[in-house]
Amino acid sequence: MKKIACLFPGIGYTCDKPLLYYSWKMLRGMGWEIVPVRYSGFPDNVKGSPEKMQQCAHMALEQAEEMLQDIDWSEYADILLIGKSVGTVVCAAYARRHGLKCRQVLFTPVEAVFQFASSRSIAFHGTADPWADTKAIEEGCGKLGIPLYETRDANHSLETGDVDADIREMRIVMRIVRDFVTGGGEGA
Repeated sequence: MKKIACLFPGIGYTCDKPLLYYSWKMLRGMGWEIVPVRYSGFPDNVKGSPEKMQQCAHMALEQAEEMLQDIDWSEYADILLIGKSVGTVVCAAYARRHGLKCRQVLFTPVEAVFQFASSRSIAFHGTADPWADTKAIEEGCGKLGIPLYETRDANHSLETGDVDADIREMRIVMRIVRDFVTGGGEGA
């Protein structure tokens, strides 16, 4: 049974940063084929600008289309799309555009994801995230039935500034992702 996971990073949060890096390592160890999506050419000063955020999502989606165009999705029994920040919008929009029957992990989603997200998802949000309003994320997840895991006082990287606490939280997050992927978690 072939399994593929595509990683859709954020604007400055690349696949070598903790949430995506450890997801990649964990899934590879479980026998998944991993495809990191990479984008470039984003404008500066995106935070706080809905227009620039939309522009970034559009640019990233077009670059993802190009990078993933040779994948025959029908070859895979299990498809997982993992997005971080604007990457959550890109992975959800890509899945909808291609009619993919997949699951999605939404790390620190931005509000625009709810235009495309599937109920076959889980989401993680820091309550001190300056890029996404906690109430809007809670409401969006609630409307779609997406399980939401919140890290109190954490930022857009799910970090609080306390390294020991952040490492403990990363372990919890990866355990939840593993359970979701293996079918033991919500949304599976």
